[in-house]
Amino acid sequence: MPKQGFDAARLKNIKRHFAAYVDDGRLPGWQVQINRHGEAVYHENYGFRDIEKKLPIEDDTVFRIYSMTKPITSIAAMILFEEGRFELTDPVAKFMPEFANMRVITGGTAIKPMLRPATEPIRIVNLLNHTSGLTYGFHHIHVQDEMYRNAGYEWGAPKGHTLAQCVTDWARLPLRFDPGTRWNYSVSTDVLGRLVEVVSGQTLDKFMQERIFDPLGMKDTSFTVRGTLGKRLGALYIPNAKGKATRNDEFGNAARGKVTFLSGGGGLLSTTADYQRFISMLLGEGEIDGTRILGSRTVRYMATNSLPGGQDLQTFGIPLFAEVRFDGQGFGLGFAVMQDPMAARTLGSRGEYNWGGAASTAFWVDPLEGITATFMTQLLPSSTYPLRTQLRQLVYSALVD
Repeated sequence: MPKQGFDAARLKNIKRHFAAYVDDGRLPGWQVQINRHGEAVYHENYGFRDIEKKLPIEDDTVFRIYSMTKPITSIAAMILFEEGRFELTDPVAKFMPEFANMRVITGGTAIKPMLRPATEPIRIVNLLNHTSGLTYGFHHIHVQDEMYRNAGYEWGAPKGHTLAQCVTDWARLPLRFDPGTRWNYSVSTDVLGRLVEVVSGQTLDKFMQERIFDPLGMKDTSFTVRGTLGKRLGALYIPNAKGKATRNDEFGNAARGKVTFLSGGGGLLSTTADYQRFISMLLGEGEIDGTRILGSRTVRYMATNSLPGGQDLQTFGIPLFAEVRFDGQGFGLGFAVMQDPMAARTLGSRGEYNWGGAASTAFWVDPLEGITATFMTQLLPSSTYPLRTQLRQLVYSALVD
């Protein structure tokens, strides 16, 4: 008898397939959990959180979730939206005056850019759906990206900088385009985290702890390695020239040091169990086990494609690295939204929403089928292997009812 409509024998293909990544050295280890209608139908740990010390992946292993922080920050902002503290159409400069009078790059070089005034202000909705005109220094495709790197922003922030200092720096840099006219993966969600601080009067970590983590029982999610998190945190790996997972403590140890930059775009540590609580709340349209974080209409609104004319990222986005494929994917307020599984060339459901992290972590929420899925590992960058699309193939091909 299938459990919640899943064929148990077919689910075993998940372990068979991803075990090969560990056995031949491509991944250190991984953890997968699939729930349907709130019930766990598959959970598996495989490999190591620390290859060199032979420490296995365990149920309470802590992972750097990087950009899977973004949906949590977006939820934090929408909690304040529901309280009437701002409107989505409000200019960001209303709360952070440094974003007044933004300029757009029209040409030139990183040293001598040609600029013009932006025709529109950055609005709060532009932060939620990455249409702000901001960027990431690691893109390496445009003069604007180079300007971010020159200012010290490629991966992370200059040592000792606070979120407020970072936001001030970004506001001094020009935009790639007029807000609302294109999609570009960027520090928008970090600016959104600063908005949460300004509007709430609390630091981002305290707001998340009080309004999201404590109510949901997410006891192991944090910006810092407090308590036992450091002992349970996996090592970070990158592929070497032969594709073997190679330890990278230069990046990995950043999570273990003093954290001054509370990155709403990529700073959280978490566990599979905690993240499943978070996305189960999303599947429950803002509620889980009698605890409500957001209203149901708000969650549905966030999970609706917000790009003009229902466009997907392929047509409206700037071609660059992001945490999902662009074809068939729209973008809501905090995560990608599946518009067309056929265009995306992957199994899934229209209306499913998802995102991932730089260390190859991923999640999705499928309201149509009642599925939540979490994949955790620690390999940079996430574009190394097609883990996310392969997991979809394995999960949906095991769904028989």
